[in-house]
Amino acid sequence: MTAELHLALYLSDAGIHAGGWRHPAADAPGDHGLDHYRRLTEAAERAKLDLVFIADKLAVDDIYGGDFATVLEHRPNTHLDPIVLLSALSSVTERIGLAATASTTYSEPFHVARMFASIDHLSGGRAAWNAVTSVSDGEARNFNRTEHLDHGTRYERAAEFLTAVRALWDTWDDGAVLADQRAGRFADAGKVRYADHDGEWFQVRGPLTVPRPPQGRPVIVQAGASGVFQRLAAENADLVFAVAPTLERGVEFYRGFKQQVREAGRAEHEVRVLPGIMPIVGETDEHAAEIERELRSLVLPIAGLTFMSASMNHDLSRYPVDGPVPDVRDEIRGSKGRFQHVIADAVERGLTLGELGAEYAATLSFPLVAGSPVTIADELQRWREAGACDGFVLMPAYVPGGVTDFFDHVVPELQRRGLFRTEYRGRTLRDHLGVDRP
Repeated sequence: MTAELHLALYLSDAGIHAGGWRHPAADAPGDHGLDHYRRLTEAAERAKLDLVFIADKLAVDDIYGGDFATVLEHRPNTHLDPIVLLSALSSVTERIGLAATASTTYSEPFHVARMFASIDHLSGGRAAWNAVTSVSDGEARNFNRTEHLDHGTRYERAAEFLTAVRALWDTWDDGAVLADQRAGRFADAGKVRYADHDGEWFQVRGPLTVPRPPQGRPVIVQAGASGVFQRLAAENADLVFAVAPTLERGVEFYRGFKQQVREAGRAEHEVRVLPGIMPIVGETDEHAAEIERELRSLVLPIAGLTFMSASMNHDLSRYPVDGPVPDVRDEIRGSKGRFQHVIADAVERGLTLGELGAEYAATLSFPLVAGSPVTIADELQRWREAGACDGFVLMPAYVPGGVTDFFDHVVPELQRRGLFRTEYRGRTLRDHLGVDRP
């Protein structure tokens, strides 16, 4: 029997598809009140998803053309502070996991350790930290730097950052807080210690000002594709958000990464691999194909080119839009793992830069599956049985319909097949994922 899937929702105000925010059935983005995010998260919790996932960027994209004008004219590019949003969502949900992004390049270990330990306490053990290195010079310029750290250096910093955060979470033992009012003893000082982290990038004494989190340590999420990323994630992550545009690439990544997990001295089940996937649900396959065609008709190539420029940290405005895709693989200073493949594939197929921009804006290199609930369930099952994943991060093309249609129609089909839970079996995110409490 095929093992149950783990499912996460990529929480967004505009959807992932560049045509999604313009779709007639989509809510207009720009209302940044809590209600939108609360409704989507509550729907995900009713569907019994493992977690919701909040991405982040620390700048308005301004690499394409050297300023933000083109970006803000043509696609949504705003980001609430994910930690603040996660805190709010923890108060209106009870069981679903809550993951937010914090950068290892533009944060300090003590801040991150305390924030996520706090949310883990407030939520009763449902917090997850998506540890990213950030990607662009635009972000660097908001944090006292003129350019982003190079790929190797920022991952060296990230490795030490993760070590320091884990050390801070471990400065309190379970049961250290006594709260003995009669005896006047708040804590057993013998169960609290200094972190005493002294490294190349960080010197952190500790202890943390928050007792040990309910999960022992909040779940660590890492997203990426490069070889350096995979080595770091194999040693540290509990959940990996993978980019696998095809089933074949998914199988290749899954097998290679799980081998690295074993080489790091960990059991395979200790790290769940969830590639992103964009489901477009229709009443029939034909209806879903019609929705997809409509979405693609709403895509502006410039939306993809501005996104790619910021993600690669390389300005594509210097090349003609109607000319061939330039082979800029050696120029990528941002997200290397994803865009090495994107550029190589586009060059091989002879795409123009504008064609690539439109194509990338529609999918962000995630597989797009359009069909009836049965068709989509078939595809998810096919990936699982092929050994390409432990589940998926659902990347809605538009909201709210791209989310609620999946919950209302695909989730029941997965449950009917025994591929997804009908009830939560535990209270913490680690319980949902089936990863051990450290």
